[in-house]
This record gives sequence, C-alpha cells and structure tokens, in this order.
Amino acid sequence: MARALYIHWPFCLAKCPYCDFNSHVRNRVDHAAWEQALLADMRHEHQLAGGEPLESIFFGGGTPSLMPPSLVARLLEEAEHLWGFTPGIEITLEGNPSSVEAANYAALANVGVNRVSLGLQALDNETLRFLGRLHDASEGLRALEVAQANFTRVSFDLIYARPGQSLEGWRTELERALAFGTGHLSLYQLTIEPGTRFETMVRKGDIEPLDEDACADMFALTRAMTASAGLPAYEISNHARAGEESRHNLVYWRYGDYVGIGPGAHGRRGGRATVRHRKPENWLAAIQRNSHGIAEERILVPSEQASEAMLMGLRLRKGVDIGPLAERFGLEAARLCDMAKARFYERQGLVRIEGTRIAVTEDGMCLLDGLLAELVPEHLVEA
Repeated sequence: MARALYIHWPFCLAKCPYCDFNSHVRNRVDHAAWEQALLADMRHEHQLAGGEPLESIFFGGGTPSLMPPSLVARLLEEAEHLWGFTPGIEITLEGNPSSVEAANYAALANVGVNRVSLGLQALDNETLRFLGRLHDASEGLRALEVAQANFTRVSFDLIYARPGQSLEGWRTELERALAFGTGHLSLYQLTIEPGTRFETMVRKGDIEPLDEDACADMFALTRAMTASAGLPAYEISNHARAGEESRHNLVYWRYGDYVGIGPGAHGRRGGRATVRHRKPENWLAAIQRNSHGIAEERILVPSEQASEAMLMGLRLRKGVDIGPLAERFGLEAARLCDMAKARFYERQGLVRIEGTRIAVTEDGMCLLDGLLAELVPEHLVEA
C-alpha cells in the first residue's frame, strides 16, 4: 500500500500569472482549524492505506513555507504515529525564497524537514517582476544560502523559454544557477496554462511566447549543460546528482501508491484514485461532514492504471519496463505500447528499446507529448 504522503497547503501571498496550481490568497488563515482538519484527513487515509512505514512526505502548495513550523511538526508527529517512518525518510517542503519564510528554515529543519525545494524561478529582478514573484533576486539568493545552511538537500526551480529570452541569456543564467552547488534543479519551460493571467495576456497580444524552435534549442542546451555539470536529467524537467533525485516524485513517475491530503490533493492507493475538494472552504466543510476531504473516489480499471503508468514512466530517462508492468496489471504487454511505432521511432533516434524496456532518448524528449500519443495505444489511454 501507500509508502508516500503528500500534504497540500493551498495558501499563497499572491497568485503568480503563470500558475495553474490549486493556490489561493486569503487575508486570514485559522491555523488551529487547519491543523485539526489536516489531521482528520490524514487519519481517514491511514484507515484505508495503513500498514507499511512511509518512505517520503512532501509538503506542496500553494506555499507550504508559510505554515507555522509547529503545524508542520504536529503533522509529522501524527504521520509517524500512524504509519511509522523508514530509516532515512525524505521529508520535502516547497517554499518561496522570501526573507520571512527563510527565517523559519532552522525551525523547519529542527522538526524533521530534511529537503527543501525553493521557487527561485529567475535570477534577475526584471524577470521576477514579470513572473509576479514577490521576492527580488538578492532576497532569493540569501534565502538559498539559508536553506543550504539548514537542510541536507536543497533544490530550486527556474523557469526558462520566457518571452524575449535569448539562448545566450539562458546559458548565462543556467551557468550561474549551476554554480550554487545544489544537488537538484527543476528547470521548466514556461507554458501558457488555461485560466491563468498569462493566457489572458497572450490572447490580448500583451505578450508573445517564444517559438517552438527557440524553446527546443533551450531545452537541448539545458540537458547538455546539466549533464556536463554532473546533474543529468533523470526526468524531463528534473536534474540531479546521483542519489539526490526526488524520491517522492519518483513514486509518482514509477506509479507507486501514495496518499494525498489537503485541498485539491490527488492520491493513488490500492487501485483507486482519490481527489480532494479544491476550494479551501469546500474542503473544510467536507471535513466537518465526513471527517475527510474527498470529493471523488473511484476504482481504476487495470487498463487505466497501465495507461497512467506508461504516461508517467516515459517521462523518466530510464523509461518503462513493459514486461513487469504488464504482469502487474494482468494485461498483455502488446496492449501497453504500440511496438511497431516504437521501432519506427527507434530508427529515427527518438526511442530506445532494450529488451522489454522502452525509453525516450535525449533527442526524443523535446517531442515527448507527441511521442506519448503515438506510443501509448489510444484504446489504453481512453480506457
């Protein structure tokens, strides 16, 4: 059953114009009420997915670094009481690199957080303002220093392929980022997500996204520079030194079971998909009614689980071993992947086939979305 726990904290100080995550701005948050509600949601999941000790916990958001350290401590205490922790458990907390939140880093480390993921997003003030970030570049770098002093493992995010950004500009920024010495980087191309302020700006002609060729050049440069620096891509947007990969995110990409609590959190446990109410107030009301925040829970048929596993696993550099996956879901291996197309794309240098393992090559990763649609059979995706 589940060996990983995801805890969603939905609150932010401001909504970034590119963000389509489940984040909300509120003038006041009743931390005592949220503590009790999150504990109730956690206990409900333990009743259904209890047993094995947890290998990872991830506080995501929103902005979890806004949580009082005492609240983080209470949630970790309850999780350990319910499930127990494996030796060396990875406990990650996402945070914005503001001075206010950095002041909590020592306390967060003391209560058990041992890995932090910082949303730097850019290293210059003009870009940070464009991205709607509340911190400036110097504040972000000071927060990174504080994080590196307090946590054994540190990652940070950058967004590239921004409107008007040049290839040389990204090279310079990435060189600087790599020099900070963190063991993990999450490097994302800017995508214009539906329902965001950036989508409205594009529609009005206020900003113009980079063309596909420029994005592809930046993607290739990113892969080459991180590999040369000893942080090769292990997933399409994530780069790490050996042993510093995000163990929690690998649970998702390897299609392991995980429990998700808090507003909007998703979970996969025992062949079932769970989704929590997204709006904080609706989630709290559901907790009051039912002692859990689940909005939807449904059984995933084996073909749907296999489809999800394929779509997630092919994001990884190592790809997917179809043989064990087919056995896991009781399906014929031929149902999981269109091997004729896989061999065609292997000849094009976009796919690598090694026995029953299929992986997307370096050249193919920039075309991943299109390759997924080709490789994973339509009847499996729609099942």
